[in-house]
Amino acid sequence: MQVFQGARGGLIKAWIDGVAVEDQARKQLDNIAAMPFIHKHVAIMPDVHWGMGATIGSVIPTRGAVIPAAVGVDLGCGMMAVRTTLTASDLPDNLAGLRSEIEARIPHGRTDNGGANDRGAFGTPSQASDDAFSGLHGELQKIIDKHPKIGQAAARAPNHLGTLGTGNHFVEVCLDENQAVWIMLHSGSRGIGNRIGSYFIERAKHEMKRWFINLPDEDLAYLPQGSELFGDYMGAVSWAQRFARTNRELMMTAALEALSVSVPKRFTCDCEAVNCHHNYVAQERHFGSDVLVTRKGAVRITPETLGIIPGSMGARSFIVRGIDGQAAAEALCSCSHGAGRAMSRAEARRRFTVEDHIKATQGVECRKDVDVIDETPAAYKDIDAVMAAQADHVEIVHTLRQVVCVKG
Repeated sequence: MQVFQGARGGLIKAWIDGVAVEDQARKQLDNIAAMPFIHKHVAIMPDVHWGMGATIGSVIPTRGAVIPAAVGVDLGCGMMAVRTTLTASDLPDNLAGLRSEIEARIPHGRTDNGGANDRGAFGTPSQASDDAFSGLHGELQKIIDKHPKIGQAAARAPNHLGTLGTGNHFVEVCLDENQAVWIMLHSGSRGIGNRIGSYFIERAKHEMKRWFINLPDEDLAYLPQGSELFGDYMGAVSWAQRFARTNRELMMTAALEALSVSVPKRFTCDCEAVNCHHNYVAQERHFGSDVLVTRKGAVRITPETLGIIPGSMGARSFIVRGIDGQAAAEALCSCSHGAGRAMSRAEARRRFTVEDHIKATQGVECRKDVDVIDETPAAYKDIDAVMAAQADHVEIVHTLRQVVCVKG
């Protein structure tokens, strides 16, 4: 762990030994840590890199305010993993059919500018999605009644429930150290979460202008606790986080169905599913105080709580839990949410070729075309270095390697 004062005076504790942190991210961290309502310090995970609003890989404890742009727009984005009773020998020799089955059951990607013909959404919500959304609709309607501009995205929400999205979202079939078969996936709250996040970010910026509050970065606009907007925001974010969790559960069911079709052997899931957010805000207690903790690209772990740290398309992933001790307390019971990008998507597209990507993903049944170059393994930090940097408070429970990867 490295401890240092930011350029603007805030305290930062960072698990970054052996990993690079770009100057743009360091400047962003300086601005965040200096906000007057930070509780004790900002904790930085080893996958840290610049992000919209706040640095990805940061854990931000606050008292009396929340920064909507630090929480971001992919509200409740996170991971889910389930271990099955199958082993590697039960899988077919050719995994292309399994990948196709997963792709057929889980809409992924984005076309038609997200409109009615978007292949990344259900044309008509599945029965499971429709049933799940019925339990979410009433509270969403209350949010929309008070903030009608959010309603622009609500019509598509049922069609997005049970869908993957784009970018670094994925569904994978993995093998652990004992050759057990796992399903692991990554997604969030889709269009409705994006709309909720974007709307309240703009409202927070408007409040700063209304009260003549000058900030080093307009994306640090905040909502004071006790204000009406603060309460509305926290309620809307809580709803979006439930939507995201439900979204992952529906996709997991669909992925397991695809596995059952592709593998003739009957199987069950033999451990509790891990389902964790890594873009969210929650009320927690740290250093003797009740605080709000914003995790932007970070996962909560304790000795009793499992988390997931995925690698890139061609690297290992990890099921982890926390190690009790001073390091865990200083890290605010948090770990990285992945390897973290080593470069921008544009830089990855400039630097790597399809041939590079094919070589890097050898042995993984996945897309190997120009449209996924920005997700190629070399665009990410070394996952082993990331894990080593946080070894003082993170215990590896299982090590997974992908054999199938479905990208949006």
